[in-house]
Amino acid sequence: MLLRRLRLHRRDLGESEHRGTAFRGCTIHRATLLGSAFRGCSLLGTSLMDCRLRPLVLTDCDLTLVALGRADLRKVDLSGLRLREANLVEADLRETNLAGADLTGARLLGTRLEGADLRGARIDPDGFVQARLIGATIDIEQAVAFAAANGLRIA
Repeated sequence: MLLRRLRLHRRDLGESEHRGTAFRGCTIHRATLLGSAFRGCSLLGTSLMDCRLRPLVLTDCDLTLVALGRADLRKVDLSGLRLREANLVEADLRETNLAGADLTGARLLGTRLEGADLRGARIDPDGFVQARLIGATIDIEQAVAFAAANGLRIA
């Protein structure tokens, strides 16, 4: 199912199931998505503003260009998802599983990634500078990128 430019304001979508749905440029504002599941969906260019999102299931989804600024996604499993160029400014992703996720070009200014699992995730160097990463789990390659992004010289 393809949904273009759909606008949802103050809707209760809790416990809803979405399979293979393509949300294109949709605006979801102040909606409740508690217990919802998105499997094999694309939310390309969709904005989720001031929504209640947890708990939320996202499996094999493409969140390219999605706007999730200030979203509360603590402890949500986002592993392996495509979050390219997503707006995650000031989002709360503490203890979130982002293993293998593609965060290339994502805006991470003030994003809370404390305790997150980032192993194998693709993150631009500025993401390592702009996000809060205390206690995050990273791999060796990311550790080197983190050090270089923070001005350290590796000899």
